[in-house]
Amino acid sequence: MKNIICFTLLAISLTATAQVKFEDYFLDKTLRFDFMLAGNQELTEAYPLELKEEPYYGGSLNNLVDPFNYGNLRYEIYDFESGKLIYSRGYGSLFQEWQTTAEAKQIERSFYEVATFPYPKNKVRFVLKRYMKDGNLLKIYERTIDPENYFILHEPVKSTTYKKIHGKEDHHKAVDLAFIAEGYTSGEMGKFHADVKRLSEILLKTAPFNEYSEHINIWAVDAVSAEPGTDIPGENIYRKTALNSSYYTFDLARYLTTFDIKSVRDYAAVVPYDNIIVLINSEHYGGGGMYNYYSGTTSDHQLTPEVFIHEFGHGFGGLADEYYSSDVAYEEFYPIDVEPWEANITTLVNFDSKWKDMISESTPIPTPPTEEYKETTGLFEGGGYSAKGIYRPQIDCRMKSNEAEGFCKVCQRALSDMIQYYIR
Repeated sequence: MKNIICFTLLAISLTATAQVKFEDYFLDKTLRFDFMLAGNQELTEAYPLELKEEPYYGGSLNNLVDPFNYGNLRYEIYDFESGKLIYSRGYGSLFQEWQTTAEAKQIERSFYEVATFPYPKNKVRFVLKRYMKDGNLLKIYERTIDPENYFILHEPVKSTTYKKIHGKEDHHKAVDLAFIAEGYTSGEMGKFHADVKRLSEILLKTAPFNEYSEHINIWAVDAVSAEPGTDIPGENIYRKTALNSSYYTFDLARYLTTFDIKSVRDYAAVVPYDNIIVLINSEHYGGGGMYNYYSGTTSDHQLTPEVFIHEFGHGFGGLADEYYSSDVAYEEFYPIDVEPWEANITTLVNFDSKWKDMISESTPIPTPPTEEYKETTGLFEGGGYSAKGIYRPQIDCRMKSNEAEGFCKVCQRALSDMIQYYIR
C-alpha cells in the first residue's frame, strides 16, 4: 500500500508538470549550453562558453519540469514572453564536490559544465541556481537565449560509431543509457561492446530495473583512445585516452573521474540519451558518479558489478553514499542542521519528506543495527560520510557497501520514481 501511495503522489506531480506541452515550446532536438563554473569554497560564478545544436532530445515529451528537486545545481528554462517555467533539470558536478574539499579553502578553480534542454522555438531565459549550505536555492547566473542566434553552432556531431546493445522502445518513452568507451583502443571495441552487454545484463537483473527492462534502451558509443587504460598519478602511470579520465581525483586514490565533461558530452550526443556511463578499460578498483552528470566505473575488477550499480545509483537516481567509515576528500559534506536533498539519507530536519511512511509502527526509532532488524526499513544512524547525526534506511544497501545484495527498499522506490519520470 505504501508503494502505491508513493506512485500516486509521483503521478500527481507528473500530471502537474504535463501542463507544459512540448510542441508549444520546443523542437525535437537539443540545445546545449557550455559554460564554466569557477570559485572557491564560498564563491560560485558562471561564465558562458558556447551554444550548440544537437540532433536528439532523449527525454520524455510529457515531463519537462523536474519534480524531484535533486542535485546541488539546477537550471531552469523560462519562456521569455510569458515568463512560464517550461523546463528544469537538477544535477551534481565535480565543481560542487570540490567546493567541500580543503583545497577549496585555499585556491580558486574552474570546471567545465554542460546544460542540455529541448531546442526552444522562441526566446527563453536560462537560469542557473545552486543549493547553498542552508538548503536554500540561490540564483548564480541568468541569460537570455534566442534560438535564432547565428552564433549557435550547427555542426555535425562527433564522427564515431555506436551500437544499440538493448531495447526497442521509442527514446521518448524509455530510459536511454549511453555507455561511452574510455581507455579502449580501436582494436578493443569488440571488448567494449561485450563489457557493455555484461554490465547491462547485471543492471537489468537488479531491482527495480528488472521490472522495467522493456523500457530501457542501452547504447555503446565507441570513443577510441590512443592508449589503453587510464591515468594513475599516484603510480606515475599516464595514458592518452579519449575522455582524459584519472584516478586520484581530489587526491583520493580510488576516486576515478574525468574533468573533461566537454568530451563526454560530445560523444554522448551521437545517440539519444538520458544518462551517461563512462566505462573505463581497467582492472583496477575505482569509479565515481554524480547525479545527471555521469557514472563511471572500470570494466575488469572483480568488484566491477557492485561498483557499477553503486555509481549508477548516484548518477541516475541521485542517491547518497550511506557509508561513513571510509576515507573521503570532503569536509562536512552534509550540515546536520539541513535536510539533504537525497532520498536515502536524513538529518531528521524534515524526515516526513523521506521514508517515514515506509517504517512500521513496531520498528524502534532510531533502529538498532542488530540481526533482528537486518532486513527492516528503519532509521539507522550513520551515513553520508558521518557516523553521527545522519541516518540511512537499512542496515546495509548497495549505496553503503559492496557486500549488500542490492538496493534497499527506499533506494528502490526512489529509482522506480525516476524511471517512471522518463517513461511516462
